[in-house]
Amino acid sequence: MAEGGSPLLPDSLIYQIFLSLSPADVLAAGLVCRQWQAVSRDEFLWREQFYRYYQVARDVPRHPAATSWYEEFQRLYDMVPCVEVQTLKEHTDQVLHLSFSHSGYQFASCSKDCTVKIWSNDLTISLLHSADMRPYNWSYTQFSQFNQDDSLLLASGVFLGPHNSSSGEIAVISLDSFALLSRVRNKPYDVFGCWLTETSLISGNLHRIGDITSCSVLWLNNAFQDVESENVNVVKRLFKIQNLNASTIRTVMVADCSRFDSPDLLLDAGDRAAPCCRVFDLGGDSEEEAAEPTSRGPGRAKEGLRHALDGAPQLSERMLETRVAELLAQGRTKPPEPSAADARNKYLIFTTGCLTYSPHQIGIKQILPHQMTTAGPVLGEGRGSDAFFDALDHVIDVRGHIIGMGLSPDNSRAWPPGSVVADPMQPPPIAEEIDLLVFDLKTMREVKRALRAHRAYTPNDECFFIFLDVSRDFVASGAEDRHGYIWDRHYNICLAKLRHEDVVNSVAFSPQEQELLLTASDDATIKAWRSPRTVRILHAPRPRPRPFFSWFTGHRR
Repeated sequence: MAEGGSPLLPDSLIYQIFLSLSPADVLAAGLVCRQWQAVSRDEFLWREQFYRYYQVARDVPRHPAATSWYEEFQRLYDMVPCVEVQTLKEHTDQVLHLSFSHSGYQFASCSKDCTVKIWSNDLTISLLHSADMRPYNWSYTQFSQFNQDDSLLLASGVFLGPHNSSSGEIAVISLDSFALLSRVRNKPYDVFGCWLTETSLISGNLHRIGDITSCSVLWLNNAFQDVESENVNVVKRLFKIQNLNASTIRTVMVADCSRFDSPDLLLDAGDRAAPCCRVFDLGGDSEEEAAEPTSRGPGRAKEGLRHALDGAPQLSERMLETRVAELLAQGRTKPPEPSAADARNKYLIFTTGCLTYSPHQIGIKQILPHQMTTAGPVLGEGRGSDAFFDALDHVIDVRGHIIGMGLSPDNSRAWPPGSVVADPMQPPPIAEEIDLLVFDLKTMREVKRALRAHRAYTPNDECFFIFLDVSRDFVASGAEDRHGYIWDRHYNICLAKLRHEDVVNSVAFSPQEQELLLTASDDATIKAWRSPRTVRILHAPRPRPRPFFSWFTGHRR
């Protein structure tokens, strides 16, 4: 300041100087005097600091909920769970999956050591229960999910057997007594299984029809199977779907889209007058309907079959099997059921394919209200003899090997541009870079394709699944490069790399506190990560209370 109290340097010059400083230096300079303090909080200054520090594209606007650039910079710097606060070593082998209860008070972990562990999520995490599944002939546990009221836990595992065995099982565990309530067969095991209602779950079964042709059957199971009457259903078939070219249905999950304005949000993307599945190929620029409607009559199917057999000498054995299976299914596939305009439906989402065994498509099938209970017809009673398979409502083709999927995003490793699948048993090579794709369930369109920082190295025939998670503001995923990753959902930028000693298989945000993240790894550990802000709050010194005795003696009469 000059002798008269006026500043020696104008604000505009200090602003230009501050532009050349780092964010930490700007904050330090703001402690010098009131003038510098005012300039150090300038909105235009922090706008420039934000775009430069986080390397956000200039055409991306500020988050709609943000009130200032300074506070937005602070949010991304201080509220991302990137500080390791606890390492859990109770598992003795690779940890494959993590899941939180809806309340956030508990979480479960699955591992190659064949146990399901249930943990208490206090400030210091502690083990509540460990269920050993080896007595039930399980090889390892791979997936878990809490039901809506957190009273039951679904745990999915893989049976002991040959290397190429695909059989598994789903167990239901009570969270009150930790008793095992029921077990349900699940094939292939990477269907995983999921809850549809608080007391009913979905499992899968696979039936081989030919060398590379099969059908997947999805079942609705009652979690409590000790019913008194043999006339009460404990299981009911939901859907039977044809698989071509060695593909199968995997990674089944349920999306409740009733929170959107339109209950038929998925069907709005297609021509509802045509009862055929719509295919959205993300490898191209346009969308196209399936070449032939799935409701063709048996007569036209037989005519097409004769044409296919006439051209048989020009087709390989596998190509001929696929062509015949397609033609036979055209007259025996039930089109999607119409739903009432005010129905609050749920949707089944799963990975599938049509060209090869590696999952490269996302299938979507709506579940109507009458299908959400095991009551009613069993084993497809009431289905016409000609309606053997169920048609999908929507299919999204990502042109890559899907190695992870969650609501909202999904994970994939892209195929090379222009890839052609000549043999379903030899899919195209996959990239080391993992693309995290995001789809809008209302429009069925890909909305973002910028989340790429993590890598994978496993080849196609050994590719495994990565369990990712999404919170209000962040997306997290594991990777084979021994790190977990966190991105911001609005700015599409990678905010943190979370170090492990081996592959990171699963990540999970606390549903009640997105500043807490768990990561699970092949290094047999689970790590808990909190934000710098939370760590400061938890470790802030608290005022010491005065001992009662000294207070009492000091006030004696």
